[in-house]
Amino acid sequence: MARFKKGFTLWPAMATLGRSGDVRLAKRFGAAMAAELRAVGVTLDFAPVLDVFTNPRNTVIGDRALAADADTVGAMGVAIIEAFEAAGLASCGKHFPGHGDTLADSHHDLPRVEHELARLRAVEFEPFRAAIRARVPALMTAHVVVPALDETQPGTLSKAVVQGLLRGELGFDGLVFTDDMEMKAVAARMPVPDAAVKAIAAGCDAVLVCSGNHDLQFETLEAIVRAVEQEELPYSRIEQALSRQRRAKERYLLADGMPRAACTDRALAQVVGAEEHQAVAAEMARFA
Repeated sequence: MARFKKGFTLWPAMATLGRSGDVRLAKRFGAAMAAELRAVGVTLDFAPVLDVFTNPRNTVIGDRALAADADTVGAMGVAIIEAFEAAGLASCGKHFPGHGDTLADSHHDLPRVEHELARLRAVEFEPFRAAIRARVPALMTAHVVVPALDETQPGTLSKAVVQGLLRGELGFDGLVFTDDMEMKAVAARMPVPDAAVKAIAAGCDAVLVCSGNHDLQFETLEAIVRAVEQEELPYSRIEQALSRQRRAKERYLLADGMPRAACTDRALAQVVGAEEHQAVAAEMARFA
């Protein structure tokens, strides 16, 4: 929603919701935001941020995080997920296994989270666990090295993180998206097409290559096809990913009764930037 400006409701930073402590306000925000996105035909939003903001010097997450404690992040995150679900909008929580206590910005470098596993389970993983219980349809991985889980590979490229922790320990069977593979945390260390193959092998179901470089996107697709043909990437892994994508499409694109995009300017004007949504934004802004 941050990329939609003119005409749309301009929402305060998500940290305002956390400071409010009001789960009902979080649900109202989620419902209003989902209504505006669905009105223009959006079916998936990469939100909410489920990172626990325990490091004030962490500028890449900053006030996108809901709070500095896991319980608040979990409660607010679930409220947004449930509101999206009620509106027929798929949510995608991020950035697993947690980007809240980092210094480096993964857009430019490879961050590390040095905590022991017991602390990670109690803090970083807890909002994701809550989201999984709420049947969040998708999660996004973080380009972050967590030595307690994998000493060398960032979460996006780590079987231990995606298959071992997320699928195995936490029991998540929804879609796993990568964060943008062109971010320097990954792209400065290996070509994007090679990293995409590694991400799928690690258990990710959808790879984001976001700059709009069509040549790079085509090279990435070619690399995946070649890896399957050369049996470097099992076709069964591709089938798993496609199956999860198909389930999500059936759930959000084909389900009877789901709201559809508004078709006329008048219908859009009644939803996008609506007064009731502006009122929710103003109530959130009181906690800025």
